[in-house]
Amino acid sequence: MRGSLFGRRITARFRQLSKSAVVSIKVKLLLFICIAFIVSLTAHNRAASLMGWTHPDIHQSSSPFRKGYTVLINTWKRTDLLKQSVFHYASCPGLDAIHIVWSEPDPPSDSLDEFLRHTIQLRSKSGKLIKLRFDLNMEDSLNNRFKEIQDLKTDAIFSIDDDVIFPCESVEFAFSVWQSASDTMVGFVPRMHWLDESRGGMECRYLYGGWLSVWWMGTYSMVLSKAAFFHKKYLDLYTNQMPASIREYTTENRNCEDIAMSFLVANTTGAPPIWVKGKIYEIGSVGISTTGGHSDRRTRCLNDFVALYGRMPLVATTVKAIDSRHSWFW
Repeated sequence: MRGSLFGRRITARFRQLSKSAVVSIKVKLLLFICIAFIVSLTAHNRAASLMGWTHPDIHQSSSPFRKGYTVLINTWKRTDLLKQSVFHYASCPGLDAIHIVWSEPDPPSDSLDEFLRHTIQLRSKSGKLIKLRFDLNMEDSLNNRFKEIQDLKTDAIFSIDDDVIFPCESVEFAFSVWQSASDTMVGFVPRMHWLDESRGGMECRYLYGGWLSVWWMGTYSMVLSKAAFFHKKYLDLYTNQMPASIREYTTENRNCEDIAMSFLVANTTGAPPIWVKGKIYEIGSVGISTTGGHSDRRTRCLNDFVALYGRMPLVATTVKAIDSRHSWFW
């Protein structure tokens, strides 16, 4: 009888201790999770600070970026594509002005100018007057797309080719990313430079990596100016301070002005660009990149620019900006 009573007391005491142990473990686990979350959040903020990312205060009216952005469209004898581009981007809420890089021998017709201005007036949803201007050039050169523009009212430039379209929502998201790192390039089309390891211990040589290599390796060091945000100050640097030999090179070879801009920005900042995920709609059919030997020519540009700079300024990264509101995986 006494043994049975003693056994019941032991069992009860054991259950009480077991419950206490479980509660203790749960409390410790909860504390561990809270501490881990705080450490993770602190590390994230520290990493963001090191990368130059700061969250823009959308309520700060004094921010110079509240002016919006200027769309800079590069076109060449494709007025139908130009009309589609202007029609589309005129409805983007952050748009302040559209500048069209015009390098054709004949100036734009009055009918084209009137059509585009009428389109902007009908499509604008911001309620403000959107400025349209043709930037006329006497010389047919790819450098024209980066000529300095004296009276720009926005710091942000969205450089775009006339044969690609990005949804306004994607453009606005990319603009918000650029606001967090306004000294670098922020764009939709990433590319990479790779060290040519086949040369062994010989002089360094680089290979141009297209979209497939970026997709496969998840690494990039350039975003092409066919769809990218950058600060207006780089127009001045490209036109007036970058070595003239590089501009002469792009004019002569009719290629690689976008690589030249990537070199310029990376050399100025020492930082990589930022790739933004976005859906691209190609409305044209023929371009320089579709011709044979394109990758070889780009590889040659890379190495020639390295020789002119005396070093490789491009910085590789694996960072990718994704709008989590519209993505299941981020």
